[in-house]
Amino acid sequence: MWNMTKTFMLMAAITALFVALGQAIGGQTGMIFAVVLSLAMNFFSYWFSDKMVLKMYNAREVDAQSAPEFYSMVRELATRAELPMPKVYLINEDAPNAFATGRNPNHAAVAATTGILRALSPRELRGVMAHELAHVKHRDILISTIAATMAGAISSLANMALFFGGRGNDDEEGGSSNIFTTLAMMILAPLAASLIQMAISRSREYEADRGGAEIAGEPLALASALDKIQKYAQGIPFEAAEGHPATAQMMIINPLFGGVSKMFSTHPATEERIARLQEMARTGVYPV
Repeated sequence: MWNMTKTFMLMAAITALFVALGQAIGGQTGMIFAVVLSLAMNFFSYWFSDKMVLKMYNAREVDAQSAPEFYSMVRELATRAELPMPKVYLINEDAPNAFATGRNPNHAAVAATTGILRALSPRELRGVMAHELAHVKHRDILISTIAATMAGAISSLANMALFFGGRGNDDEEGGSSNIFTTLAMMILAPLAASLIQMAISRSREYEADRGGAEIAGEPLALASALDKIQKYAQGIPFEAAEGHPATAQMMIINPLFGGVSKMFSTHPATEERIARLQEMARTGVYPV
């Protein structure tokens, strides 16, 4: 419950930042422009982001004939989660990873790399796919898409500030301070938006771990899978993800390893995720 509350607080913060930046750049007109731009970008993301991501990863749709065991596993988990059967995709990559996409449970897809099918036991893979279905059930895809879109729009507006400046006139008293204020906005607003976006992503991962453990009924299976994926992923490059780093937040484990600090990570520390799942297995309660 706390993670859900925190997500909505962070979404409110990134929306407020977006509107405030638009107003600072162009007053009421800038604020209206920011709102219109936000709606347009979110409309496009809502309807087309899933198709774009699957195409980026050259994902291949499979069914009960082409991938019977994997497809049957997803179908069984979707039934347990009381979800419509999502479309199922495989990505021909050695790096072990998986993600969910789609605008709502009725238009969802789950995708896994061929590497994760080889690396994990059936029990561990079941935990991973339950995690992805938890994202679908919680509508995390929509939340993360909106957050990513808003962060991108804030960066665009901040760049516009360089050319159009903030409110006020440089000839007026305080005009020079407006220049410094605009420069500060241009630098700090995108940074703040990125930090908020990443915090949202981390909160949703904890919720998906909890939900996935409940769907599969085996917290330790997901904990074991996370440990194994983390170890494998660090030694196997994920070329498609490296080519599209903005999609890294979708994966069950961040496929990009560059020594970034915890503050800038799209995922919680794997050790913390494992510890929470172990505690859930021991007590039956997922720590908040």
